[in-house]
Amino acid sequence: MINLKYPVLLVHGAWFRDTDFFGYWGRIPKALEKAGCKVYLSNTDGNASVEDNGKSLCRRITGIIKESGAEKLNVIAFSKGGLDIRYAVSSLGMDRYVASISTISTPHNGSYTMDRLLKKYPFLLCLGAALSDLFLIIVGDEKPDGFKLCWQFTTDGAKKFNRENPDKDGVYYQSFAFVFKKPYSDPLMFPFYNYIKRIEGDNDGLVTPRNARHGNFRGVYKSSSDRGISHIDEIDFRRRPLSHKKKNGIYDITRFYLALVRDLQKRGF
Repeated sequence: MINLKYPVLLVHGAWFRDTDFFGYWGRIPKALEKAGCKVYLSNTDGNASVEDNGKSLCRRITGIIKESGAEKLNVIAFSKGGLDIRYAVSSLGMDRYVASISTISTPHNGSYTMDRLLKKYPFLLCLGAALSDLFLIIVGDEKPDGFKLCWQFTTDGAKKFNRENPDKDGVYYQSFAFVFKKPYSDPLMFPFYNYIKRIEGDNDGLVTPRNARHGNFRGVYKSSSDRGISHIDEIDFRRRPLSHKKKNGIYDITRFYLALVRDLQKRGF
């Protein structure tokens, strides 16, 4: 059993929400709870800006602290959620309630691919963002702004964010990256993978290891099969093991999260 000092808060990424109804995190929350962790979901908007979701996280974190009686939380954040929690901690004073931040494929350093897309296809991005915003309003978003998110994912947006949101003393920051092994590892993500591969190199279908690097960078992870691990695999989108091979890599993404919290326990969190 895992005996963490602080509960776990899972913070989701962009373009969707993490309500219990949709099961954003697949089998991961139950796997952590079965191992002895107390787990909470962020319940933030899918397409809100980093700043608006940061404010939502402040309300969520203080509510959890009051409800649980815990002094602090261990935050595990996926993709854009890593920026949301960094903003809440660095700019909104949540460092007093956060012991650790573990980010999974968060675009900390921006994306050259997004730079190019905004320069060449701004209308298409604007249209896609508007359609995504409309869907998320239907499912509960209060302040969706998909097009602003696109700019926040650029290299210039990342430089501005990192300059204005330095890491806080007393908070442990670590980051993880994942990659495909083959172009067709994930049929749902391979078109994005191929495009990003030509511009930036190896990636998980959306984020490269260079983009994901922040704090104590724990390395690049692959599956134990020839498939690799895609961006949506990282949140257990298919709700099943990645492979039946149990050597030389991750065969089930829930095992990765269990290893992550065990390491946090060893570090005293």
